[in-house]
Parts: sequence; structure tokens; C-alpha cells
Amino acid sequence: MTENKTLIEAFIGAAYPVTGHGKRNVQMLKDALDAADGTMQGDHYGGGKIIEEFQNRMADYLGKEAAVFFPSGTMAQQIALRIWCDRQQLKRVAYHPLCHLEIHEEDGLKELHHIETVLIADNNRVIRLEDVRQIEGEIACLLLELPQREIGGQLPEYEELEAISAYCRKRGIKLHMDGARLLEITPYYERSAAEISSLFDSVFISLYKGIGGIAGAVLAGDADFIHTSKVWKRRHGGDLISLYPYILSADYYFDQRESRMAQYYEGAKELASFYHACYGVTVLPNVPVSNMFHVLVPLPKDQLEAVMIDICETTGVGLTSYLSSDDDVSCRYEVTIGDRYVGVPKLKLQEAFRLLDEQLRQRL
Repeated sequence: MTENKTLIEAFIGAAYPVTGHGKRNVQMLKDALDAADGTMQGDHYGGGKIIEEFQNRMADYLGKEAAVFFPSGTMAQQIALRIWCDRQQLKRVAYHPLCHLEIHEEDGLKELHHIETVLIADNNRVIRLEDVRQIEGEIACLLLELPQREIGGQLPEYEELEAISAYCRKRGIKLHMDGARLLEITPYYERSAAEISSLFDSVFISLYKGIGGIAGAVLAGDADFIHTSKVWKRRHGGDLISLYPYILSADYYFDQRESRMAQYYEGAKELASFYHACYGVTVLPNVPVSNMFHVLVPLPKDQLEAVMIDICETTGVGLTSYLSSDDDVSCRYEVTIGDRYVGVPKLKLQEAFRLLDEQLRQRL
């Protein structure tokens, strides 16, 4: 092992990185711009043909009346919940304890919009109908994250999802989907994005995760909802003078990758089987339901990092770029399959996992 090399340095230098689509460098944008007509007129403060055509395309894809581009999902989702609360005249929403709004946004929903949140379900599982039924008091909106990233990308069964949707509609509760990775779950559910979205009153998708664009998000719903969201977008400073670099990259990579989601999903299941064969390793969920899963290893972070760096340098295979500590004796990391996976030679991959298994047996 090279002295003082970090895991991320080893991963970046690996000949065969396993996860993701590729390096997030300037070439990503150059490729998208090279494919575009250089005489095309850019957008202006959220208006113009280039952005409106893209928004219409996303609305059609999601089966909704209208859609709007946002610079970030954080902005889009806080605004979505604010609108539903205003319409219901009730500033109270419910979501999972590990929801992005709860753990990654510095309480933006509460501090900026003064919305009360109700946390339902346990930290280690998805929301079920029984959890929704047990909510005390009224709520304006329920948010479901599909898949639930912080617990390995778990999903409720589709029948459970339908039951939750029906329950909410019967009781006048608005249902919003955090669908940052919606495209990635269509192979598992064997349903289109529009079919899944039909169960929800509003839906957000990310344009840089599975799609692999530069940045940004789309919020979709009925026409009046989207009209109101545009007003809130302006209030939040989301209408930059020009957004076309984000639009062009999202459009370009959507065309490339929307049809590859089943390929990514099959790759995730195959890779998970390699991890299952390694001593002491746990995969969450046991069988992936999208292109992502979590790997849990009962080894201290510093020890596993040394193992991963050694595997990188010995085989050229980069299994992960980071590790997170659960405690002093274990760690975990997230695996997301994209374009890179098909380019990893199977013999190299098998060698990497043989070494991982061997190193874990020596240390555990």
C-alpha cells in the first residue's frame, strides 16, 4: 500500500471504479453543450422555449399536468409542503425520521416555513399503512421517500403504496413523493414513472442522481399547484437569470440513461451477490430493489480503509470512495450502480472480492 494515500485518492486513481457514472468534471457539461445547437436561445428568469419544453417533457414523463425546474430538490420539496399546508390551512406534515428534510436541511422547513413535522415509522424500516393510520391529530401532507436512501434504498411493496395512497385520498391528506431516485425504482416495481406518480399529488425527481446531470430537480403536479410553486420559487431566489446549462445537461443525460435503469438494477443485484459471499459482510436491503444498497462491515473504519486501498492498488478495482463509522468496531458505505459498472472486467471484480473476503477472514 502506498504511504499516506487516502481512500478517495485510491478510488479516483483506480482503473476500474465500480460505482457511479463517471467523473463529475467539466467534460460532463462540455459533452452536453457539444450536442446542443449553439444558436439556441437561452432561458431568462425561468422562462423561454428551452426551459418550457423541458418542463413539459418532464410533466408528460411523470404523468402530471405540469412541471417546473428547480435549482435544488431542497428548495422544491420545502415549497411543495408549504403549498399543501397553505391549501389545507394546516401547517403540519408527516414523514420518516430519516427523511432528507429532517436530517440534511438544517430544519429549513421549520425555520423558514414554520411547519410542524410528525415523524412516523422506525429508523430501520419504511413507512407502512399502519404508521399512517396511527398518526395522532390531523396532517396536511404525508411525504414518502422512494426509495428510502438512509436505510439502503428500501421500498414498500407496491400494494402497500397503493393502500397508503387510497387512505390519504379518502381522508383529504395530500401525498408527496420524494422521488429523487424515482427512475431507479421503475424496474423493481415494473411500472412506469407516470404509473407510480399517479398515486401521489406531487412528485419531485432529481436531475443529477440516476440521470447524472449537473444539478437541479423537477417538481410536478396539477397546473395550479405548479403555478403556485413558481411564485414560491421566485421568492426563494430560484429563478436565476439563466438555467440552461442545467437544463441542457439534464435533457442530454436523461436521453442517455432513462432506458438503462434496468441495467443498473441488474448490476446492483449482481454486485450485492459478490458482497454476500464475503465473510462478515451484510448488504442492506438483502436483495437490492434499485440500483443502490448499503454495505455494512464489522470492522473499524481505519482497518477497512486500509483493506480498500490495498484492493484498489492490487487489482485496480475501486469498490468505494468513502467509509462511514457506525461505531468503533464497524462501518458502512453506499453503493450506487451507474454506467461504470459494465466496464469493470468480471475477472478483476472477482479478484477484488476474493481479496476482500480473504482480508476480512484474517481480521474478524
